[in-house]
Amino acid sequence: MLRRKVDADSRKQPEIRQDARCGDAHRHLPAVLLVTRCTARDITWMPGSQDFAADPRNKSALVNLNGRLVPRDAATVSIFDGGFVLGDGVWEGLRLHQGALLFLDQHLDRLYWGAERIRLDIGLNRDALTAELHRTLAANGMHDGVHLRLMVTRGEKSAPNQDPRNALGKATVVIVAEYKTPDPGLAARGLRLKTVSIRCTPAHMFDMRLNSHSRLNLIMALLEAIDAGADEALMLDPLGAVSSCNATNFFCVREGEVLTSSGEYCFNGVTRSKVLELCLREGIAVRIGDFTLDEARSAEEAFVTGTFGGLTPVREIDGCRLPASLPGPVTLRLRSLYESLKNDYAQAG
Repeated sequence: MLRRKVDADSRKQPEIRQDARCGDAHRHLPAVLLVTRCTARDITWMPGSQDFAADPRNKSALVNLNGRLVPRDAATVSIFDGGFVLGDGVWEGLRLHQGALLFLDQHLDRLYWGAERIRLDIGLNRDALTAELHRTLAANGMHDGVHLRLMVTRGEKSAPNQDPRNALGKATVVIVAEYKTPDPGLAARGLRLKTVSIRCTPAHMFDMRLNSHSRLNLIMALLEAIDAGADEALMLDPLGAVSSCNATNFFCVREGEVLTSSGEYCFNGVTRSKVLELCLREGIAVRIGDFTLDEARSAEEAFVTGTFGGLTPVREIDGCRLPASLPGPVTLRLRSLYESLKNDYAQAG
């Protein structure tokens, strides 16, 4: 069992081998990216599962700031806010599809669970918070193709330090609603993933299932992947099993069976859970548990899941090109089933 085989040095970067299937693991990468580190300017044009086209309508969209609907340039918080000082808060990404906030109850379950874990009083019950979400959408005349970022921080503090007892007592609640749709070409182009040295952490260190505002470990993982010429980072768990990407959950397909991690060290993804439900409902073989990086690299297909992008195909892992055309047959079927699930949810009201 993989859990019994702990690396002697759990910090060791997985080896990028050269073999008959992968060839030179770096042969697909631009030479300049192999010898230089990316700059902030480079990052802006790198594709990824979060890639979207700018929409001019967002310039005039109102932001909900503690219940006030304000223009974007007036949506500011204090420099003493716990979110600004320390990333002390929780958040949710939500999708507006055909007038419905998809899987809202599950998203709110995760938000309130996270707030309870960090002893943060949101100050609004679920009904009141839901009303604010809909009020924001109505004020902006939004009905479809919208991504929302719901952010809650511990609020303003008496001093810029770590101690939560210095919070002045009222959370900051912000709702940003923007017209955002995934890059339509990404399904045929696919993502390039790079296994990075930064590991996903267990709950007793930092619980990956907590949607915290502090994402520095994940940003560092993405930067390492970008430096290697990849689109996103593939992260392992402390014992070397495949766990997650830096912003999405990872799946691969081997001989028709869908593999994903145990869930112990990855994001508590809503889209991930829906994909697993679809597999069980449709009789698609699925294995939830530990699997190795070698199994992922030698898979026929792979994809990542997230609220924004849904299911996004993966083209290669560590320079190893996956053999299936994009999107692969299992990925394509699950993408279609997920679209139907979204439509059914919206129509059910």
